[in-house]
Amino acid sequence: HRVAVGAGEIRMQPDTFALIASGTAKKGDVLGVARIAAIQGAKRCADLVPLCHPLPITRVVVEFDLDEAGSRVLCRAQVETLGRTGVEM
Repeated sequence: HRVAVGAGEIRMQPDTFALIASGTAKKGDVLGVARIAAIQGAKRCADLVPLCHPLPITRVVVEFDLDEAGSRVLCRAQVETLGRTGVEM
């Protein structure tokens, strides 16, 4: 069982943060779309990253934490596989 975790933050203007946090952005649920994009990116890593071979991914989890004081979104992604090589890419 192999696990890889990646994390980062997205900083923005307070008005932008308010739209995302309230879910009232004109194009819809920003965090929901970002979660789906992250999952698709993990599944298609071999197509997107040079020298990465296909892996049998067993689980992808994407979490967002909202930091209103800092006008930022913290993102954490975890990918798991039962394969012989890892998901570190």
